Amino acid sequence: MRELPGAARGYIGCAALAAALCAAPAARLGAGAPWSSTLALATLYALCEQLHRCPLVGGRIPYGTGSAGAFEGSVAGWASPVLLAGVFLLPPPLAALAAVPGALIGPAKPRSAGARRLWHAAELALACCAAAQVFRALGHHPLSAPQFPVLLLPAAAAALTFCVVLVALDGGVLVAAERHPLRTAWRGALPRSLGPHLVHGLAGLMMAVLWRSSYGPTAALLVLLPMCLSCWVFAQYHRERTAHQATIRALVQAVDIKDRYTRGHSERVGRASVMIARELGMAEDRVEVLRFAGILHDVGKLGVPTRLLRKDGPLTPQERRVIELHPEYGHEIVRGIGFLGEARAAILHHHERLDGRGYPYGLTGHHIPEFARVVAVADAFDAMTSTRSYRRARPVPVAVEELRRCAGAQFDPRMVRALTASLDRYGWDPDLVTAADAEPGAVREGQDAGPPQGAETVQEPGEPGGGGRRPVRRPERHPEAAGRDGAR
Repeated sequence: MRELPGAARGYIGCAALAAALCAAPAARLGAGAPWSSTLALATLYALCEQLHRCPLVGGRIPYGTGSAGAFEGSVAGWASPVLLAGVFLLPPPLAALAAVPGALIGPAKPRSAGARRLWHAAELALACCAAAQVFRALGHHPLSAPQFPVLLLPAAAAALTFCVVLVALDGGVLVAAERHPLRTAWRGALPRSLGPHLVHGLAGLMMAVLWRSSYGPTAALLVLLPMCLSCWVFAQYHRERTAHQATIRALVQAVDIKDRYTRGHSERVGRASVMIARELGMAEDRVEVLRFAGILHDVGKLGVPTRLLRKDGPLTPQERRVIELHPEYGHEIVRGIGFLGEARAAILHHHERLDGRGYPYGLTGHHIPEFARVVAVADAFDAMTSTRSYRRARPVPVAVEELRRCAGAQFDPRMVRALTASLDRYGWDPDLVTAADAEPGAVREGQDAGPPQGAETVQEPGEPGGGGRRPVRRPERHPEAAGRDGAR
């Protein structure tokens, strides 16, 4: 846990202590408690946590199928009905205990794996204990008689409690461990999680009823068959998403190979775009599409002659006009990729300016798509904070001040303010991994330093002063960029 922020270590430690206090009364239950059911459910859940390779599709079920974002286990996974069956069958302390062994030995992302497992165990124990308390408070002790219709309402209340506790705790760990803004850490999490948890609650109730029926615990295992189907559906979704990521990576790798001097630029623009989007409070599905837009904003370079991208020296007006076609080339390349959605408009319009002096169409103000206004700021920021052949990288405060100076004329002031606020909170590390090495759906830090010092390249068009397509409307250029008439 040493690599985690102090606030995250404290938060996880407090959750673990609270979970221990919830489970502690189990020691006073004595021999008459349902210890055999507790052991059986704990073992079953532990086995389910270990089955992270789906047998129906032969593909690995990814980490993080829960509601906790980047710091999670598999809270909403296919084995959740086992935990909820424990909520309906066991006293609250034993329901909490049943979740712990499987969570502690379950799969976790390599980074801070021990802390993730401890957190996963603590939050599940707390959620199970709270749900069992609600189930009992509504007048139903651990199932002694299978009155299935009567139990639907208290079971739904218990599943809702289970979901709410997990969402509340997960939002807190995102703030503490991932430094998410308070106002966005919980946004949309409950609606996304509620449906799956209610379905799992119904399945858990069916397991509990069968467990105490004349058919015995073996019959209860049949309830897991629909959960296996759910696993298959999720695996298909994950395969499709992986294919999307592979498409993005292939396109970006092609751009990096062609224009090797800006290697890593696309990933950094994608990261800065996500920072802006999260600060604006965009929904997570839009954030993901916006990340695609940032990563692919320069894919149109594939249609630009390599000799122009690597030219050492000023570009002629004719060469500049050719390079300024890259947004239109990019739009044509991605036109048929349906999952990109709004990203296609961002690729086409990320060099437009609010004052109408941009290209390719000279759009003004809010006629420029929102995603394009976000990517324009992210592109300019990374261009200024990266080393170019005609100047060294500018410090982040200098780049931010330049963005503020150009806000209202070139950039949307709202996007500039969002990036500034996010930089104040998280800082900026330009040393990001390139598309060739990035794992699907993630941009890892500390792997690649981007363009080499002194690499020869031409000016990024997103940089303030990058110029318009029409020479008569060309905006002012920075003194450092004088003599570099590139429009890339």
